[in-house]
Amino acid sequence: MTIDEFEDPKVDVCGEAGSLRSAGAKALAAYLADEIASGRLGDGAKLPAERQLSERFGASRGAVRRVLQDLKRRGLISQAVGSGTFVRGGVARSFGAGSQASGLGPHIAQQTSPAELMEARLLIEPLLPRLIVRNATSPDFARMTECLERSEAARSIEEFERWDGELHRMFAFATHNAFFLQVLELANRVREQGEWGRLKVRSLTPERRAQYQTQHRAIVEALRDRDADAAGEALVEHLRQIQNNLFG
Repeated sequence: MTIDEFEDPKVDVCGEAGSLRSAGAKALAAYLADEIASGRLGDGAKLPAERQLSERFGASRGAVRRVLQDLKRRGLISQAVGSGTFVRGGVARSFGAGSQASGLGPHIAQQTSPAELMEARLLIEPLLPRLIVRNATSPDFARMTECLERSEAARSIEEFERWDGELHRMFAFATHNAFFLQVLELANRVREQGEWGRLKVRSLTPERRAQYQTQHRAIVEALRDRDADAAGEALVEHLRQIQNNLFG
């Protein structure tokens, strides 16, 4: 299942003729699809409450329910009154296989080198701030702040890298544009490859980590101030610093 299935008007979403057209609903659908397919939301994992998903993705509660109902209809999640919503056992493998068959995302991620990823990020991510300053909501900025705090509190490189990636994913979410969300999800898949991790371990000194954290703060502050130019400049500086640290 891919994001295209949520946009195709022929797809029956919970018995309705229409599709999930809002940017927030598309972002939520793409997020849950990727989290389940990748195994980050593993067997039996509990999904956040509808209210949290609604606030995080800027989607109405009704849109959130339609996304969840469609995943349930496809056998990917189960819902228990009073308990919550859970990923069904064994679906990550079959869901991942379906994603392989229906799109090039996993294949591209496996074939993309860290150097190619950084070149692409330098072209794509500086486009995000103008959409973010126009479309971002208070919950978007709250989630960015959480990512900042979690990355700064991280006790391992792996944990820091996870929250670093989540912050950049949140930049894509905050555009409320499903295309950019898909692009950043693909970038994070490349970051999960072993070669990226080895480079990051070798290059991430305490001083560089502190520098990244300062740059992250500057980017988020400029976005919160709705200053797209300053945010774009800070983001480019940050990405170039990463590129230089990784490849010299």
